[in-house]
Amino acid sequence: MLKQLHNTFFTKLRTPFLKNSFWGVLSNVLQNLLFSAVFVIITRKFSTTDFASYILANTLYAFVVAFSSLGLGQWFIRELLSTEDKKLLINKFFKIQIIVGVFFFGINILIAQLLYEDQLIKTLSLIIGINIIFDNIIFVIKHINIAHLEQIKTFKIITIEAFLKLIVACSLFIYATPIVYISILFVLLRLITLNLFVRIGSSKQINLQDIVQAKVSKEELKQLIYSNWPFVVIGSISVIYWGIGKIIISKMLPLEAVAHYDISLKLWSIVVIVPVILTTTLFPLLIKSINSSAKEFQSLYRRTFLIYTVFGIFMYTIIQAFSDFIIPYLFGERYFETPQYCKEMFLTILLFPTALLQANVLIAMKLEKLDMWFNTISLVAVCVGCFVGLYFLESLSAVNYSIFFSFLIFHILQDIVLVKNKITTLAHTLSFYAASTAFLVSYYMLSSIFDTYYLLMTYWIILFAVLVIKNADMLKIKIRLSFKNML
Repeated sequence: MLKQLHNTFFTKLRTPFLKNSFWGVLSNVLQNLLFSAVFVIITRKFSTTDFASYILANTLYAFVVAFSSLGLGQWFIRELLSTEDKKLLINKFFKIQIIVGVFFFGINILIAQLLYEDQLIKTLSLIIGINIIFDNIIFVIKHINIAHLEQIKTFKIITIEAFLKLIVACSLFIYATPIVYISILFVLLRLITLNLFVRIGSSKQINLQDIVQAKVSKEELKQLIYSNWPFVVIGSISVIYWGIGKIIISKMLPLEAVAHYDISLKLWSIVVIVPVILTTTLFPLLIKSINSSAKEFQSLYRRTFLIYTVFGIFMYTIIQAFSDFIIPYLFGERYFETPQYCKEMFLTILLFPTALLQANVLIAMKLEKLDMWFNTISLVAVCVGCFVGLYFLESLSAVNYSIFFSFLIFHILQDIVLVKNKITTLAHTLSFYAASTAFLVSYYMLSSIFDTYYLLMTYWIILFAVLVIKNADMLKIKIRLSFKNML
C-alpha cells in the first residue's frame, strides 16, 4: 500500500508542469541567493554614492531592456505552440530581437546623457547597457525553452552565471576594484552566458546563416508591433512599474533613500520567485485548458489562486517577523532604517501573486488589451501617488504605499473582468478581500500585544487548521479513491 502511494506521488512529480516548476523554483532560489550575495558584497564594499550610482545605471538598463524585447515573450510562446513552420518563426524572431536590441542600446546611451549629469552614472549606463543586445538574444532562447517545457536548460545556465558573478564579487575582499571595472567584468560574464545559451540552451535550433537570411521587412515589423502592441506595453510596464520609484526617489529624496528602496526591492525579488516561476510554467497549461474545457480552466485558476493567497500571507508575516534582524545583518548597520521601508513594501505581497495569476489568465483568454490598460492605469496611479505623496510626506513611505494602492486598483479591475466572464464569482472575490483585511487588522492589533515570533507561529497553526478543515471532505474523497485503486 505504502509502495503504491509512494509511486503515485513520484509519478505526479514527474509531470512536465511540476517537474519544471520544481526545477524553476529550486534553481531560481539558488540563483537569487548567489546574486543577492553579489548584491550584499557590492553594498558593503562601495560607498553609498557609488552603490546608488550603480543602482540607477542598472535601473535605466532594466527600463530600456523591457522595451527592447518588445514584450513579445507570451505572444511568441502562443505562436510557437500553434504555428506549423516553427523554424521560420524562430529565425525571424531572432533577427527582430537583434535589430531592436542594437537600436535600444543607442536609446539607453541617449537617455543616460539627457537624464543625469553625474559622469559615473553615464559611464556605468554605457557599460551595463551593452547587455541589452545580449539579453535580446537570450530572451528568444528562454521562451523557446518555456514553450517546450525545457526551462531546466535556462536554469542551469543562469546558475552558472550567478556562480561566476559571485567569484568576481568575492575578489573585492582581496583587491579594491573600482565599480566601473567590476561592471565591465559582469558584462563579459553575460557574454559567456550568451555563448552557453547558444551552444547548450537552444536545442540546436539556432543557425546564424538562417537568421541572417530570414527576411523581415519594415512593413512586417510594423505590423507585428501594431498587432501586438498590448504585449509591448504589458512587458515593459512591469519593469517600469518597479523602476520608476528609483528614478522619482533619486530626484526628490537623498541618494540614501535609493539604497533603502533597492535593498527592500532585492528582498522582494527573492520572495516573488515562487509565483513568478510557477506562473511562467503554468501559462502554457492555461492556454491548453481554456481550449479544452471551461470547467478545467476555472478549476486550475481557483486552485492556483488559493495557493498564491496563502503564499502571500505567509511571506508577509515572515518579513514582518525577521526583517529587523536580516537586513542590518546582511547589509550592515548603516542600513538600520531599511527594515521599516521593507515592511511597507511587502504589504503588496498580499496582492502581487494573485494579480500575476489573473494577468496571465486574461492573456490566455486573449484579453491582453484589457490587461495592458489595467497595467497602464496602475502605472499612472503609482506615479501620481509617488509625486503627490512625496510632495506632502517627503518620505520613502509615500512610494511604498503608492505601490500598494496602485496594485489594489489593478487587482480590482482584473476581478471585475473575471467575474463578468464567469471565471470566478463575486462571492469568491469578496471573500478574498474580506479575509485579507481581517488578517491585516488582526495582525497589526495583536503585534502590539504579543511577541512577533509567537504571533507568527500562532497565525500559521490556525491557518493550517482552517485549510485542513475546509478541504477535509476533498481529502477524504481522494483517500478513498486511492484505497479503491489499491484493492
